[in-house]
Amino acid sequence: MSDIPNIDADTRQAIEAEAFRKLIAHLQKYPEVQNIDLMNLAYFCRNCIAKWYRAAADDQGIELDYDQARELVYGMPYAEYKDKHQKPATPEKLEAFKTSEKKASV
Repeated sequence: MSDIPNIDADTRQAIEAEAFRKLIAHLQKYPEVQNIDLMNLAYFCRNCIAKWYRAAADDQGIELDYDQARELVYGMPYAEYKDKHQKPATPEKLEAFKTSEKKASV
């Protein structure tokens, strides 16, 4: 990190928040990107983000359950998202998921 500018904590938090909002908007724009593919490639998915979101809310003293956090991440209730966009995973993807899930939990 040789030439990265010195950024104060408040500005850094604002930048990170905006980047996070753009990530969520991007994932909502492309629901055809399946969670299992995200997990198998990057070891996280929309559900992981919802868990992190809920934990961060808890750290701030805000009561938010997992389903509420998923709705914020998915842009709709999870059951609706699943019905509209989630496709059955192939046996190969499910097998790869076993490895990915282990890496994600480390």
